[in-house]
Amino acid sequence: MDDFMIRALIAGLGVALVAGPLGSFIVWRRMAYFGDTLAHSSLLGVGLGLVLGVSTGLAILFVCLGVALSLVVLQKNQQLASDTLLGILSHGALALGLTVVSLSDVRVDLTGYLFGDILAVGIDEIIIIYGVVVVIGIALVFLWRPLVSATVHEEMAHVEGVPVQKVRVAYMVMLAVVVAVAMKVVGILLVTSLLIIPAASVRAISRSPEQMAIMAIMAAALSVACGLGLSYQLDTPAGPGIVVFALMLFLGMFVAEWLVKRYAKRQRH
Repeated sequence: MDDFMIRALIAGLGVALVAGPLGSFIVWRRMAYFGDTLAHSSLLGVGLGLVLGVSTGLAILFVCLGVALSLVVLQKNQQLASDTLLGILSHGALALGLTVVSLSDVRVDLTGYLFGDILAVGIDEIIIIYGVVVVIGIALVFLWRPLVSATVHEEMAHVEGVPVQKVRVAYMVMLAVVVAVAMKVVGILLVTSLLIIPAASVRAISRSPEQMAIMAIMAAALSVACGLGLSYQLDTPAGPGIVVFALMLFLGMFVAEWLVKRYAKRQRH
């Protein structure tokens, strides 16, 4: 196997390690649109990085963090629903991003940012990805129970003394960091898919939050490995290939679940 494919596989598996558990919370908390908002806002980070002459990775990270924290502040305003706020932030950041990119003197091929370029991942980026994996992994160890409690029943979590607001902010920050890192792997338009689809695929067969998180990691890792293999064999874009395989896995699990339920129903009759 070529060196660039090995680096791509290592990087993709690193993203899968954090996409699994964080994606599970997205599915449980119905926050898919928040993931899209972060992904769209990352284009603004690209534009600011080019205009200011700083690392686009750092600019994307700071913009994603800013959007996440802005949502927390704006949610305190009860006049607007969360989906309305997310729509404003998502489309506003996307429009601002395209505008700022157009103001840059550097000619930019947005295809790589939109759909990712995992095959161009270098050693330095792999180190960054796994550094993020370690930090978020440690954070999840300490925040797992409060996160699960706040997700299952927020009011009960308050009663039990869980700092729900701080836990929510911590989760949003972790998600923003992952979106900024994973954008290099699958791109702005597809990053949310890698977070959501593997977790959604295994939800029906999971018996506990921990089991779902582990199985989501396995599903995301399988999507990365098979998606890269599919891309290598067919000479197709790698980022979309990963998400296509994740979609195939979801559809396969959906059909299998339907067949099992249908068989069980026949057995009862």
